[in-house]
Amino acid sequence: MRFSIQRPDLGKALAETEKDIERAVTSGMRDAADGLKQDLREDVVAAGLGERMSRTWRGKTFPEVGDSAEAAAYVWSRAPKIVDAFDRGVVIRSARGLFLAIPTAAAGKSGRSAVGSREKITPEGWQRRTGLKLRFVYRRGRPSLLVADDARITTRGLAARNRRKTGKSQTNLASVIVFILVPQVALKKRLDVESAAKRQAARVPSLIARHWPQS
Repeated sequence: MRFSIQRPDLGKALAETEKDIERAVTSGMRDAADGLKQDLREDVVAAGLGERMSRTWRGKTFPEVGDSAEAAAYVWSRAPKIVDAFDRGVVIRSARGLFLAIPTAAAGKSGRSAVGSREKITPEGWQRRTGLKLRFVYRRGRPSLLVADDARITTRGLAARNRRKTGKSQTNLASVIVFILVPQVALKKRLDVESAAKRQAARVPSLIARHWPQS
């Protein structure tokens, strides 16, 4: 009786194992990117910063095509300055003057630039949009104001020019508060991006193992 023992094709076996490693690592890193992105989006909503802000988080895995044992995940926000401010907790001061102008609901959400296009709401942009002038009101020991005189509140809750009736005098003209002026605004820390990243990084080995072929 004879027995023959054949040497296994080690090259082929190692090649298959290498492919398994590349697939598992790449899939695991893709899961890590998706998991961290979702965690950060949920943190933004829980911090009261809104769904729109949460959707600024994006994730990507490299390589974008194919698999690699050196795969990496990258997660970032399309609003990095806002995220950083709430992640660290910062004091915001005006870069151009003594006050920060905080718009009230009556101001609306956009102004008009010098060339007529829409822009982020500012006192100058508001004046260009409405044709009204703002008056500075100093208040000792309290935030000062920018108000619009001879104004009204529309059905949409916005400050607008008062309608005048030809040939008739108008009484009880109102001044509407359009901006509140403060020297600075302190933002409280609401996010903890580093902790979320560390929690997800700790899961990477198990995420990779989840994609390893079952024998």
